[in-house]
Amino acid sequence: MTLSWFSIVRLGLVQMALGAIVVLTTSTFNRLMVVELALPAVVPGLLVALHYGIQITRPQWGFKSDTGGNRTKWIIGGMAVLALGGFLSALSILIAETQMTAGLMLAFLAYALIGLGVGASGTSVLALLATATAPRRRAAAATITWLMMIAGIAVTAGTVGYFLDPYSPALLLWIVAIVAGSAVLLTAIAVIGIERGLRIERRPDPVPFREGLQQVWAEPKARNFTIFVFLSMVAYFMQELILEPYSAIAFNFTPGQSTSLSGAQNGGVFLGMLTVGIAATGLKIGSLKGWVIAGCLGSAASLIFIAAIGQAGVAQALTAGVIVLGVFNGMFAVAAIGSMMALAGQGRAAREGTRMGLWGAAQAMAAGAGGLLGALSVDVLQFFVNAPATAYGTVFAVEAALFVASALMAMQILNGATKPVAQMVPGE
Repeated sequence: MTLSWFSIVRLGLVQMALGAIVVLTTSTFNRLMVVELALPAVVPGLLVALHYGIQITRPQWGFKSDTGGNRTKWIIGGMAVLALGGFLSALSILIAETQMTAGLMLAFLAYALIGLGVGASGTSVLALLATATAPRRRAAAATITWLMMIAGIAVTAGTVGYFLDPYSPALLLWIVAIVAGSAVLLTAIAVIGIERGLRIERRPDPVPFREGLQQVWAEPKARNFTIFVFLSMVAYFMQELILEPYSAIAFNFTPGQSTSLSGAQNGGVFLGMLTVGIAATGLKIGSLKGWVIAGCLGSAASLIFIAAIGQAGVAQALTAGVIVLGVFNGMFAVAAIGSMMALAGQGRAAREGTRMGLWGAAQAMAAGAGGLLGALSVDVLQFFVNAPATAYGTVFAVEAALFVASALMAMQILNGATKPVAQMVPGE
């Protein structure tokens, strides 16, 4: 049996819960550390980098879910660890107000737990989707689950922001406890019984993790796709920390106008993901490979446009360019995730989770490396070039080149790996 649409939506609730907790670390906690605690911005930056770095353990979590005979326990257990990390992060802010060293030590532990929780739960739910989703539904499943994660991020950020005013540490603890507890409860309700309903039989596998990982790495498709994920995600995340400063330096955007760019870009991402879901599944247009390539090339063209208008000083075109970039980013992201699901089952049997974990680790490392590389490159270029718009534009151009290289790589490694949607298995 394969996952029904209802079961896919249930697993999407897990992604929503993941996004709800993780967004607190990149928005609320980040702001409180920098403003209320007056810490250098590098402190929360390093903590976020820590939780990304910890996710190098994703292959091991995927391997455990492959060989342990039960993915559900890793999904729920990982969410519980993530929730604990989120709560301890809030507690660390309260403690840091009077005991800075103790607060930072607790924050270090908390963000490590966040990385472990995201790795265990996120990898296992993706492995379950990859294992049990019918081929013709993979693009739609990827779209649904990622749109639900974006919804979780947006709803949590807005709701927490509303109830946190006027701010107090005690109020923060209560709100985070409610969000974290609700995420664990929602996850448990969403996944309990799904594997039993699918009648998936997984016998415990005595193979050691290192041997299992070596087996997957020895597969050319898995190894090449890992390199593709890292390269394309570095390109995807390079603009994350520099787009808003660019809008201020090159176009004199106010803080409010710069902040609105993030919303415009995420709106574009949402539209791009929705486009692939409707076109690939509902209208049977194109293949996952085609959408990946289109997303990469479109993102590259958008970045060149954004760099060019900086030289021309056409401020009115920036928001439109950012929206288009978001659309193509969304197309690429959801098609790449669908491709992961298609490729996860190709190769040695009972290693879907290990492959998803390997690719998840590559994505996490690329997220940290891409953001840092983009910011560092701008700083270095501005030291040599007395024209900030040129420095930023050069980085955008390099990012575009990485997207083109990713498209060329996708043409090779996805050749024959993801069939046109219209030719996929027609039944359940």
